[in-house]
Amino acid sequence: MKFANPLLIALTLSIGGTHAMAKALTIATVNNGDMIRMQALSDDFTSKNPGIELQWVTLDESALRQQTTKDIATGSGRYDVMTIGTYEVPIWGKQGWLLSLDDLSASYDAKDYLPAIRDGLTVDGQLYAAPFYGESSMVMYRTDLMQQAGLTMPEAPSWQFIREAALAMTDREAGINGVCLRGKAGWGENVAFLTAASNSFGAKWFDMDWNAQFDSPEWKETLTFYIDLLNESGPPDAASNGFNENLALFQSGKCGMWIDATVAASSITNPSTSQVADKVGFALAPDNGLGKRSNWLWAWALAIPASTQKTDAAKKFVEWATSKEYQSLVAEKEGWANVPPGTRRSLYENPEYAKLPFAKMTLDSINGSDPLKPTIDEVPYVGIQFVSIPEFQRIATAVGQQFSAALSGTLSVDDALANSQVLTTRMMTRAGYMK
Repeated sequence: MKFANPLLIALTLSIGGTHAMAKALTIATVNNGDMIRMQALSDDFTSKNPGIELQWVTLDESALRQQTTKDIATGSGRYDVMTIGTYEVPIWGKQGWLLSLDDLSASYDAKDYLPAIRDGLTVDGQLYAAPFYGESSMVMYRTDLMQQAGLTMPEAPSWQFIREAALAMTDREAGINGVCLRGKAGWGENVAFLTAASNSFGAKWFDMDWNAQFDSPEWKETLTFYIDLLNESGPPDAASNGFNENLALFQSGKCGMWIDATVAASSITNPSTSQVADKVGFALAPDNGLGKRSNWLWAWALAIPASTQKTDAAKKFVEWATSKEYQSLVAEKEGWANVPPGTRRSLYENPEYAKLPFAKMTLDSINGSDPLKPTIDEVPYVGIQFVSIPEFQRIATAVGQQFSAALSGTLSVDDALANSQVLTTRMMTRAGYMK
């Protein structure tokens, strides 16, 4: 009888045990380009952490929010790492649903975060999500059309200048629209744009007692100006256009100006995706002379739910994906223009990145955002293009439909605002905010 080699048995058990003990992290993420790139580059992480496997759940934005909200609220522990936004972090952090990330390693250098981005991901002084990329909003414009109109874009334009320039650049016969803005109904589409714009007109969603403010003259001025601007100089069917539709219009040369997310800059200046790549300029989002610009603040960030059983492995992944080293990896593989923007000061101090045409304006726009003081008047909420309360998504979805109807002409401005006032008051009363 032949006996098995004890050393071989031990080695086999060791290998099998290592594989069996490998920690599989389930990561829920959004299907945008930066996150898809992260997934493609994740071999770099697993090669450095052989005991950790990655399982990806990649969803569109709406489905991601539904899945992660359900998981976090029930504590089911399905996901170990979640991609969430600046809207969710203050709410979920206060509920105790997220793990604090204040204990990330010293070499990770969390102090390198841009202050505005960090503030948006912090609750009571503790960081609850690590920013993957950050954005504000700004004016992106055709330099050739601006020159043809005999105008010069200021670095910090007013809304009145935007309106005048849009009219001057509009050429309906040539299919050129002076300005493209979000009109599609949705709390992350037209409501995001109009809430940020309303701040510059002196409007607000709620007063300090959580009374809705859509019956204010500031909201009427905001919505009226927006609709008049798009009717004069916007594309046909503007009420159907969101971020992606306006991106396509700008890239194909059909927008004189586009006021939207700074993250779009790399796409519209890329010759492989944009017909006007060499004719693009940038300026700060407009203001109305009242002390607030209309730029917003957003970050897609990685957070760890308190329900995970794999805290150490999850924190290793979050560190890898949001580190300076990851930014360098993307630059090496894809070029500096494709590095996730808007999170770290060191990126904007890098000469290779700083020379990109949109780098400085993106940084200035983010630094000019204050999610803790979003409006001219004092308000009981944080968030610039949203109100960071759980009820906001549902309320703003309904309000967005009113605004879109006003833009398409099926409702008057007065009726859209009156309806918004009634439905917001009703929902807030039911939620217990008001007596």
